[in-house]
Amino acid sequence: MRIISGRFKGRRLTAPAGMDIRPTADRIKESIFNILGQRIRNTTVLDLFAGTGALGIEALSRGAAFAVFVDQSNTALSVIRHNVRHLDVEDRIRIIRWNIKRNLNCLLSMKRKFDLVFMDPPYEKDSVSPALANLISCGALSPHGNIVIEHGVREPVDVDFGALSLVDQRNFGKTLVSFMVSVI
Repeated sequence: MRIISGRFKGRRLTAPAGMDIRPTADRIKESIFNILGQRIRNTTVLDLFAGTGALGIEALSRGAAFAVFVDQSNTALSVIRHNVRHLDVEDRIRIIRWNIKRNLNCLLSMKRKFDLVFMDPPYEKDSVSPALANLISCGALSPHGNIVIEHGVREPVDVDFGALSLVDQRNFGKTLVSFMVSVI
């Protein structure tokens, strides 16, 4: 697993052995960032179900100003800490251990609005809709903020959120990537 472009292009990221954490494949990550293009520069990024932190770190490499990584797994959080320390971006990040499906109250005290949100939950664990609902209810999304969701094809994104609009969706075999934008 590597950083595809930007300041840290070509640098390798650590991923734990085993199947508990499923990093985004490089070809999917490259497609996501090609679609986002220049919308990444100077943004505040939220990486939910962060795993290795690869999506948030790629955004930092491409010019994002700040990233917050949220995951419930201690293993994932240790990997993220290792990866950001290796890249010397610790002053531009925050790492939070939290159950995203329960709520996102961990973001309330941050006083930050997120311009770009990545969600890469475990496939087919009914995590997408609760995470989207929690994101909306905590009020942490910027007006016209972008959300990128990597999910299994059998767990479609519920587009019945009044505050969000599905603007694009790409199929990568067993993986769908859905692009949403805040309409508030």
